[in-house]
Amino acid sequence: MALLVLAGLAACTSSSQRAPGALRVLASTSTLASLADGASGRANIPSLVPVGISPEDYQPTPGDIGALHEADVLIENGAGLEAWLADTVHNAANANLRIVSCTDGLAIIDGNPHLWMDPVFARAYVARIRDALILADPPNADRYRTASAAYDRQLVALAERTRAKIATIPPSHRTMIVFHNAFDYYARRFGLKIVGAIEPIAGAEPNPGHMAELIRLARSQHVRAVFAEHEYSDKLALTLAASAGGLRVAFLYDDSLGTALSVQTYIGMIDTDTDTIVSALK
Repeated sequence: MALLVLAGLAACTSSSQRAPGALRVLASTSTLASLADGASGRANIPSLVPVGISPEDYQPTPGDIGALHEADVLIENGAGLEAWLADTVHNAANANLRIVSCTDGLAIIDGNPHLWMDPVFARAYVARIRDALILADPPNADRYRTASAAYDRQLVALAERTRAKIATIPPSHRTMIVFHNAFDYYARRFGLKIVGAIEPIAGAEPNPGHMAELIRLARSQHVRAVFAEHEYSDKLALTLAASAGGLRVAFLYDDSLGTALSVQTYIGMIDTDTDTIVSALK
């Protein structure tokens, strides 16, 4: 019965009845919401997954169903990141919802969905979001083109300064152990080497044999730092760092933005992560 009511509401609020500029945009994660802000020239586009929560093991709420029912455009990463989202969209019963899957058409390596951590791929995300917004809201097409072009220039500058910062790390120091495989695309783009991840499968705690192998790799590859993440406990990272000879432990952002002012945007997050990496490895 509830789904029939939602379906009826959807029929009553078709996009043709909405005023231009009143487009309701929703993102799956806070990082995608920030990219959508840049692509649209708006601010504070909401996300389903709250800041500080990983989208990979998120449990959707009834409020998420309501938000999806009311949305015109949903921006998702795709590539398996939001495994919970398809059922949630189905339950929202919004026949007019336009879904933008940002990774469609991009080269996904080893099933890793974290393409946005490479600012070059983030530019492709923004272009895809822009095009979807133009299709959904033609009267404001020029605004979306202008905003996304300005934001694209910021992403180009972000990639350039990230490369320059990483270049200050001596080549022999550019090895990392990370918490999970969120930094593969970033590392490929900027010349870092990731020798292992504490949780190769997000949410699956590693067994003792895997931890022993990471300790061996840390020593043989002369790893200088282990990188934890703000969304997860640092217990395993601290244990690994101590067992491998007292390595540094530093914290990175990836699946979610943070609450501090410096990491409330995608660009701020990448800048902060880069500064953290340089400080830990240099």
